[in-house]
Amino acid sequence: MLGHGDGYEAAGSASFVGRTGELALLERALRADRLITLTGPGGVGKTCLARRAAGLAGAAGAAGGTGVKEPADAAGPAGPTDAAATPDAATPSGPFPDGVHWADLSPLPDERLLVATVADALDLADHTARTPTAAVRQWIGGRRLLLVLDCCEHLVSAVRSLVRELLDAAPHLVLLVTSRQPLGLAEERVLDIGPLPHAIDPFGAEEALALFTRRAAAAAPGQAPPWTEARLAAARSVCARLEGIPLALELAAAQLTDHTIEELAVRLARRIGPLSAPGPAPACGPAPVAPPRHRALRTAIGWSHEWCAPHERLLWLRLSVFGGAFDLAAARAVCSADPLTETDVPPLLDALVAKSVVRRGADGSYRMLDTIREYGAMWRDEAGEREALREAHAGYFAELVRTAERDWLGPAQRIGYRRVEAVHGDLCAALDHYLATAPERALDLAARAGFYWACCGHLHAARGYLERALAAAQPEEVAPRIRVRALWALGVTLLLQGEQEQAHRIAVGCEALAAGLDEGPEGDARPALDAAYLLGLSHLLAGRPLAARIISDNALEAFPGTPFDSGPRIRCHLVRVFALTGTGLFADARDEAELLRAGCAERGEHWTRAYADYQLALICLFEGRPAESAVHAHAMLESKRELGDSFGTALGLDLLAAARAATGDGAGAARAYGTGHAYWQAVGHPQRGTPELASVREEFERTARGALGDQAYEAAFREGLRHGHLLRIRPRPYEG
Repeated sequence: MLGHGDGYEAAGSASFVGRTGELALLERALRADRLITLTGPGGVGKTCLARRAAGLAGAAGAAGGTGVKEPADAAGPAGPTDAAATPDAATPSGPFPDGVHWADLSPLPDERLLVATVADALDLADHTARTPTAAVRQWIGGRRLLLVLDCCEHLVSAVRSLVRELLDAAPHLVLLVTSRQPLGLAEERVLDIGPLPHAIDPFGAEEALALFTRRAAAAAPGQAPPWTEARLAAARSVCARLEGIPLALELAAAQLTDHTIEELAVRLARRIGPLSAPGPAPACGPAPVAPPRHRALRTAIGWSHEWCAPHERLLWLRLSVFGGAFDLAAARAVCSADPLTETDVPPLLDALVAKSVVRRGADGSYRMLDTIREYGAMWRDEAGEREALREAHAGYFAELVRTAERDWLGPAQRIGYRRVEAVHGDLCAALDHYLATAPERALDLAARAGFYWACCGHLHAARGYLERALAAAQPEEVAPRIRVRALWALGVTLLLQGEQEQAHRIAVGCEALAAGLDEGPEGDARPALDAAYLLGLSHLLAGRPLAARIISDNALEAFPGTPFDSGPRIRCHLVRVFALTGTGLFADARDEAELLRAGCAERGEHWTRAYADYQLALICLFEGRPAESAVHAHAMLESKRELGDSFGTALGLDLLAAARAATGDGAGAARAYGTGHAYWQAVGHPQRGTPELASVREEFERTARGALGDQAYEAAFREGLRHGHLLRIRPRPYEG
């Protein structure tokens, strides 16, 4: 997603003002240099300029990395070249054929999620046990792309190290960084971004005035130009006293709903003082004051704070607990402590939006710019509300995950996955808080979030938090049910990372711990069923389908019920279907898979339905019905698109390719194999899945290659590979 940082315009906005020289200089630097850092004080417009340049660079090249691209045909979308894997493919036009990707680092409190955020911006959902940095290095490889790291000033040391590694590993990578200070690397091209020209005489450059008048017209249409010469003089005075700093001008313009321009000019004259630059510092005595531009921005923010009503100020400081975007429900839940009620929050939030303290996005979400959030956090800490707000914040996001889990078997499942994905940073902040204050709560939250994170591609975060929480929470202080669930989530994560032996050991221990528990208060025997699912899945991936069937059958017989009684129960039924297929009992497997699929379709559930379609597609291939197999493969891909599961999408594309090869469509099969390969690259694995899928891939790849010939097959494969990145499910890396 686009970062917000300290900029003041939306990407590609028609209201982008001035910066012609800086933009031209930056465009030239992007063609000539590999590391460009835009520096300057907060609020000066570094992010805005980077957005503009990145948007122009992205428009000049291929469509890769520009958000969701929904192709009409899952096997043959149109998209950018995968230059790393197809060096002999035709090079698309534009400087960055592999896309423009944006990593907003402003929400990160420290460097722990830095690499994960960069991987997320690249749409890399790594499913391996290697380090995240190694995964990012390898994924970029020989690709030609632009990576923007926005708002790096609080992570300079960590960003410097990461940038050094990426530049060394990726010869065609170009990095654009925004920061209040340079990284300090030898090859760094530093472009210092100053304020907008703000000459006070009527013949001077007036870019600051142009921005201010546009903002004034938006904030107070009744005070829009044309203005009298007296009002223009007052506006120029405002621009000059605020040193042409875009954020300061925007905050000042927002005050025109309640004040005239003349009043603004007079108040600023009193607050900032003479327009002349300060003289040299005395030989002795106090240190000189900060440069005018720093005073101007600080004055504008403080001024906005003073002109807020007391309850608006209180909401401002409380909203600073959110590192990134938040919605109204989150603001009401987290910030509604005495004297504010939930009813108070919406109008107060609207008032802060009107004052430009809070931004409202096109999707209805809200966020604060860094400098404004920092000011609120200062007052929050002064007011002694920091810990209470962190507790309320963690409690809200823990409840969000509990709700998603509770609704997992219904139509809200898709919404739950997307919410958990959208609040990833806030969940990490909640876990950090609980790890420091309540390890049992941390373990419970990590266990509940772990399964979602595994499906959304956050395997490194899931594993890291689960292992930390299991180490921090003493066994005697943790409810055994919570520990079983945490071990289950960790085992699933390890299986998806390919750590089968370690996952199997955890599965055995999980089953033993669950066996010692009584049936749960909800009557669903969740611990035993969770443990059976993990152990059965471990057997399946190791090529032991009979053992998997015995495990699932024993658990389901010991705790009878219908498949749709709970999530753990339906997952055990799914293991049974996989095991029946793996042992060659296709008719039984088909009957049970169709039962699961129908029940899931009726309930609006996607996760189980996708894997039921996966099994039906595989069975149809084995039974010689490839056209029907392709229908089920397409249905699986649609469900995985709804959930944002890159690993499942890769599996589905492989099955679609096999089905097409079996129908005689060799070119379609080759394109689907190429697109699937792009997804396997994105998850960091060679092709995987249950063992029976490997023989299917090999057989039908030979079929397609034999039908086309090697040269035509490779050309179609490269076409699918080039276009594979447009099948990105989640609307991340860059929206221009």
